[in-house]
Amino acid sequence: MSLILVHTKVETPIGEMDLLATDRGICLLEFDVRTDLDEEIESIRKDFDAVLQIGENRHTLELKKQLKEYFELKRKVFSVPTVLIGTDFQKKVWTDLKKIPFGSTVTYKEQSEKLGDVKAIRAVAKANGSNKIAIVIPCHRVLGSDGKLTGYAGGIDRKRFLLNLERNENAPKDLFN
Repeated sequence: MSLILVHTKVETPIGEMDLLATDRGICLLEFDVRTDLDEEIESIRKDFDAVLQIGENRHTLELKKQLKEYFELKRKVFSVPTVLIGTDFQKKVWTDLKKIPFGSTVTYKEQSEKLGDVKAIRAVAKANGSNKIAIVIPCHRVLGSDGKLTGYAGGIDRKRFLLNLERNENAPKDLFN
């Protein structure tokens, strides 16, 4: 029997997102505006040698609930299980991202120092950019070394919105207001 990879959509205040999950947890949460999204979904399907099925499972339903709470400022930490697909280095970077507290930011340099190699700034930035589980693994909390907003697959406006939401600084109800 093949592994089932459930695919569904979730509406957020900053746009529709695609969500993939196995019976073990969430493996993708991406904004549907990504030009390479279909290829990314197919790559994950192949990685798992899975059958892609439109629908829900307990993890997609739980994440939708937790995302709603997050955007209502009722949740600061996601507890839904995640399934990380990447190299050992990428997984190390993503695990570190989950430790950045709600409402806080770090720079790529600070993150690379924390991971033990200040010279790995570019590798850390590239791993952040390869994060497949937006918001839950909060790569939006990482800034350029100069403290400016930089590099977010969902776009800088979404990154700004998420940071403002977490800081509760004049956050609109949705990105499109």
